[in-house]
Amino acid sequence: MLSEISSHILNIGLLELSSLYKKKEISPVEVVDLLLNQIDIKNDKTNAYIDVCVESSLKEAKKAEKEMLLEGVKGALHGVPISIKDLIYTKDVKTTMGSGVFKDFIPDYDATVVEKLKGAGAIIIGKTNTHELAYGPTADNSYFGSVKNPYDSSKIAGGSSGGSAAAVATSLCYGTLGTDSGGSVRIPSSCSGVVGMKPTFGRISKYGVHPLTWTMDHVGPITKKVADNAVLLSYLSGKDDKDPLSLEKEWENCYSKVGEGLKGSVIGIPLYLCFENIQNEIKHAIQNAIKVFENLGAQVKPIHVSNTNDVLYACKIISESEAYLVNKNLVSSFNNLLGDETRQRILQGANYKASDYLEAQQIKFENILDYNNHFKDVDVMITPTLPMLPPNLGEKESLVENKREDVRESLQRFTSPTNLLGFPSLSLPCGFSASGLPIGMQLIGKKYDEANLYRFGYAFEQALQN
Repeated sequence: MLSEISSHILNIGLLELSSLYKKKEISPVEVVDLLLNQIDIKNDKTNAYIDVCVESSLKEAKKAEKEMLLEGVKGALHGVPISIKDLIYTKDVKTTMGSGVFKDFIPDYDATVVEKLKGAGAIIIGKTNTHELAYGPTADNSYFGSVKNPYDSSKIAGGSSGGSAAAVATSLCYGTLGTDSGGSVRIPSSCSGVVGMKPTFGRISKYGVHPLTWTMDHVGPITKKVADNAVLLSYLSGKDDKDPLSLEKEWENCYSKVGEGLKGSVIGIPLYLCFENIQNEIKHAIQNAIKVFENLGAQVKPIHVSNTNDVLYACKIISESEAYLVNKNLVSSFNNLLGDETRQRILQGANYKASDYLEAQQIKFENILDYNNHFKDVDVMITPTLPMLPPNLGEKESLVENKREDVRESLQRFTSPTNLLGFPSLSLPCGFSASGLPIGMQLIGKKYDEANLYRFGYAFEQALQN
């Protein structure tokens, strides 16, 4: 049984852990030992990890401990155990993409984001489970078994980064990296009651990340707390010559506005997105969240985001077309190892014409302009992260306002538009259902304005705690 001290260490955030390191109240070796023991005991509950880096994490913990004794703590991630979605390449560590096709694949280099983490002194504790090839929002079809919701093992943990969010929620790491092509960081963050950011497109390098869609893929951090998320994203940001889609820009420190008040700010409420065709418990949680923001001094302004159905149509065409081109060789070469559902989804993308893709791109550009116009009048927009509570594992349809809906499409309804348009969006917990399942709220910001999203998220988080 865990001691009170050990339980406390496991449940703190990465900034709190770094503070304990600075005070020399605990060592990285003690933390990694504790985590490895907990993963051994608790991972079966959620199936969050595919691979645990036992030997290398202990080695890196000893190295970090020596560095701290000689030179002190060199930064917020020094000695902090971080997990990595098993879609992101890790040198000499299996990277499976949640697929039998890659079950024995071992990269000979690190993804740029992993290099950045290691350069900051972080310890890679393991690789987390994912929907096969990251092609789905449920994480219940991995070759290595379904990821289960930490609050109810009969429910999905969300996908595709389900293992990453579940690992954070069950205190089996202090932060993690996921990927997000249609909501794959934010959906599982909502399902597991944690904080997940999809940043501005191009802020984080995707070099060494197995692609799903070239123009909608993002890497993003998942943490327990908003401030931790801001710090982690700051370490990951920056131009990378190995990724031609990464942006050459002087990025603002994501943590710079954490703690600032909200008086005088304006929050846009897309009425159709917030309050129509969602389950009642989600609606009530968002209404309560809006009241919290108003109490913090923010002004609320109803807005009309145009062409919502057109945006979802464009998301579908672009994502499926690109996913087919990325993965078509897998369908023909590895039929015996690729899951049937994944194979069928990949093949769907072969049905579109070039004119369909170009029409979708035009919709994309028109709606980027529409969002930019709204952001002249509001600082952030609010939507639910999901229109429904986490459905059952394997469930294909779910009931939303007395209407049966495709689970996969419903889960991505509020999240996929910002993948298409490139705007940053943050999911954070905003309550629980009567059955004890987490409910998430999504904040959408201007491009390059992640620091402001964290300002709003942190203020909301603190208000709930007080």
